[in-house]
Amino acid sequence: MSTRGRRATEFVIERALFTCAAGSILVTAGIVLVLLWETAAFLREVPLSDFLFGTVWTPLFYNKQFGVLPLVTGTLLASAIAMLVALPAGLLIAIYLSEYAPSQVRRVVRPILEVLAGVPTVVYGYFALQFVTPLLQSVVPGLAGFNALSPGIVMGIMILPLVSSLSEDAMRSVPNGLR
Repeated sequence: MSTRGRRATEFVIERALFTCAAGSILVTAGIVLVLLWETAAFLREVPLSDFLFGTVWTPLFYNKQFGVLPLVTGTLLASAIAMLVALPAGLLIAIYLSEYAPSQVRRVVRPILEVLAGVPTVVYGYFALQFVTPLLQSVVPGLAGFNALSPGIVMGIMILPLVSSLSEDAMRSVPNGLR
C-alpha cells in the first residue's frame, strides 16, 4: 500500500474512532441531562426533606409517598447479611485453597468459583425469588415474600467468588516464612 493510501486509511479510521467516541460522550451527556431534568421535576413535587427522611415508600398508591429511608435501610441490611454470608465462607475457601487443598482440588474448585463470578445478577435475583424465598418461608413461618434475608443470602453467594479469590491471592502473596 502506498503512503498516500495508508494516510487515507488512517484518516478514515481516525474519523470513525472520533465519531464513536463523540457519540458515546453525547449519549452519556444526554443521559445525565435527562436524569437532572427528571430529578428537578421530581423535587418540585416532593420536598427534599420528605424524600430523604420519609419512612414510607408508596409511589403507586393514591396517596403517593416517596420516603427513601426504607430503601436505604433495606439495602444496608441486605448488604450486612451478604457480608455475614460471604466473608466467613470466602475466607475459609481461600485458606483451604491456598494452604491445604491438593492441586487436583484447586483445579476443580477455582473454575467453579470463576463460573459463579460470571453468572448475571438477574439470574441470582430470579434464584432468590423463585428458590431461596420459598425455601426460607418453609423454614421461617410468617416470613414475607419481600424480605432482606433472601437477597442478603443470595448476594453473599454472588460475592463469594470475589471474596475468596481476593483473599486467596492475598494469602499466596505472603512469603512462606511468615505463614
